Amino acid sequence: MNNHDLDKAPAVQDLIAAFPLPTLIIGRAEKVEILNSAAEILLGKNVVGRHFTTALRHPKLVDAVEHCLLDRAPRSVSYQVVENGSDAFYDVYLHEIAGAGLLLLSFQNMSDLAQAEQMRRDFVANVSHELRTPLTAVMGFIETLHSTARDDPIARNRFLGIMADEAKRMNRLVGDLLSLSRVEAVERVRPTARLDLRNILQTTLRNLNPMARNENVSLQFDPGQLPLHVIGDGDQLLQVFTNLVENAIKYGGRDQSVEITTLKRTHDPVLRSPAISVVVTDHGPGIDPIHLPRLTERFYRADSHRSRELGGTGLGLAIVKHILNRHRGRLKINSQPGQGSQFTVILPPDASDP
Repeated sequence: MNNHDLDKAPAVQDLIAAFPLPTLIIGRAEKVEILNSAAEILLGKNVVGRHFTTALRHPKLVDAVEHCLLDRAPRSVSYQVVENGSDAFYDVYLHEIAGAGLLLLSFQNMSDLAQAEQMRRDFVANVSHELRTPLTAVMGFIETLHSTARDDPIARNRFLGIMADEAKRMNRLVGDLLSLSRVEAVERVRPTARLDLRNILQTTLRNLNPMARNENVSLQFDPGQLPLHVIGDGDQLLQVFTNLVENAIKYGGRDQSVEITTLKRTHDPVLRSPAISVVVTDHGPGIDPIHLPRLTERFYRADSHRSRELGGTGLGLAIVKHILNRHRGRLKINSQPGQGSQFTVILPPDASDP
C-alpha cells in the first residue's frame, strides 16, 4: 500500500481520526503518513511526510519503531518528556496493520497515573516517618523500664508520662488518617442539608471555650441577625471550623484574641458567584508567605518542631481542603511574619435564599 493508495483510503483516515488517543501511521517509506488531531497536538502538524526519526525524536521511541519495522512484532514502550515545564509520561503501543505494510502507533498519557503513584509513595513514606518517631521513643522507654529504671519510681513515672504523650500523638495521627480517608471517599458526593453557618460557628466556639480559657485566649464572634444558609454536611463543616479555630488558639499564643467574622458577598472573585466568607483571625507570629501555597498539602508544616510540640499531625488543613472541595468552597490564607494569620472559608450560599 503506497502513499497514493493511502490517499484513496478515507476509511483508514476516518478510523484514525476517530481514535481518542493520539494515533499515527508510519508507511512503507518509513514516513509519517496519517495522524489524528490528538497526535497533531502532541507532535505538531508538520510531521506528515517526515521520516519517523525526525518526527518522533525520542530515542526510546525511535528504537522501538526500528525494531518493529524489522521483525513486525507488536510491542510497547514507555518514555518521559518535559511538557510545559513538567514531566509527562507516555506509553506507546506499536502494531503492524497486517498485509498493508503500515505501522500504527498510539500514545497514552500516563502522567496522572504516574503522579498518583508518586503521591502514594510519598504518603506511605510520610506516614511511616510520622509513626516511626513516637514508636521508637515508646520502644526505647519500654526497654529502659525493663532494665535500669525498673526500680526507680521517679524515672518510671516520667517515662510513663512521655509514653502516654507519644501514644496520644500516634492516636491523633491514626484518627486524622481515618478522617482524611472518609472525607476523600465522599468528596464527589454533594451534601444536601440546608444549614445556618451561625449555628455551626456557635457550636464550634462552645466546644473550644475550655481550651481557649486554658490559654487565656478570648474568642470573639458576632453571629449577627441574618441567617447564613448553605447546603452542606453539618459534621464536616463543624470539623472545618473546629480545626481552624483550634489552630488559631494554639498558634496565636497565650493572652491573645481570636476573631471570627462573617461576610456575605454578591460576587466573590474566587468562586465567581455569590459567597459567604468566614474569616478566622489570630494575632500570633504569622507565617512566611513562602509556605502559604503548600499549607494544605498532607504532612506539610511551616514549623515542624512547633507543630509537633502542639500536637499537630500535618493533616488538618488537608482535611479542611477536601471538605471544602466537596462543598464547592475554597480556603484562602493570608499571613505575614509578626502580623498574625487569616484563614478564610469561602462557601456558596443556598441558592434558594432571596
